[in-house]
Amino acid sequence: MRQELLSLPKGLAEEVSKNLVMVARLIDEDPEQAYAYSRIALRLASRVAAVREAAGFAAYATQKYSEALAEFRAAKRMTGSVELWPVMADCERGLGRPERALAMAGEPEVQKLDKAGQVEMRLVAAGARRDQGQLEAAIVTLQSPELASNAVQPWTARLRYAYADALLAAGREDEAREWFGKALEADKDGATDASDRLAELDGVEFVDAADLSDDEDQDGTENLADDEDDEDDDEDPAEVAAAERATDVTEYYDEDDEEYEPLEQSAADADVRGDKA
Repeated sequence: MRQELLSLPKGLAEEVSKNLVMVARLIDEDPEQAYAYSRIALRLASRVAAVREAAGFAAYATQKYSEALAEFRAAKRMTGSVELWPVMADCERGLGRPERALAMAGEPEVQKLDKAGQVEMRLVAAGARRDQGQLEAAIVTLQSPELASNAVQPWTARLRYAYADALLAAGREDEAREWFGKALEADKDGATDASDRLAELDGVEFVDAADLSDDEDQDGTENLADDEDDEDDDEDPAEVAAAERATDVTEYYDEDDEEYEPLEQSAADADVRGDKA
């Protein structure tokens, strides 16, 4: 990319570079904002392949598949590289044309991809099979030496996860559980939610502490403060007043204080004690 930007005037190259950096920084956490930056870069330097590619990925992240496909095609024409072939096929899926994605999976370009690209193309083809309701064909598509290998590669977790998900969709739950487990073993970066899928299969439910009722504390015990409030509501107001005054006497009484004089019994206290007698 740096080499491509050198073809631009220095000031323009710096401006385009800043926008591309923002695209890369935001594309996962804020795709819409990343897309906005990509449009600025595209307006400034549409003849730079790296700009067209970045614009394609930003559009892809916001599900603007027609726009993304056009940008990827432009980048491919400029560079002659087939690196974007799998994501172009996935754009066809996004546009509701799984048959075109499958056709692309059989093109000679696939043989020019590196191993990671070929695995990605296999994932796209399996997804296209599922789009067409061909679950068993999707499962067969994912069965490959890469899936069977015990070696963990950057694509291993996603490949195993896709296989497990296809098995589950086909009703093969035991096999699905096994492969979700294998996906989790390979997923060191948390790229998939394999652990959650395993928990679902095992019937484990996660409860958010914020969803606990007001009558319970976060540890699941009942909130005793509410019960105490309810008990207070049932008490006689006169008895409460007498108890409070008695507390005042106890709290402030000091036998060594020569100036202390006991509080006189109020009429309310007398009434309460008379009732109790």
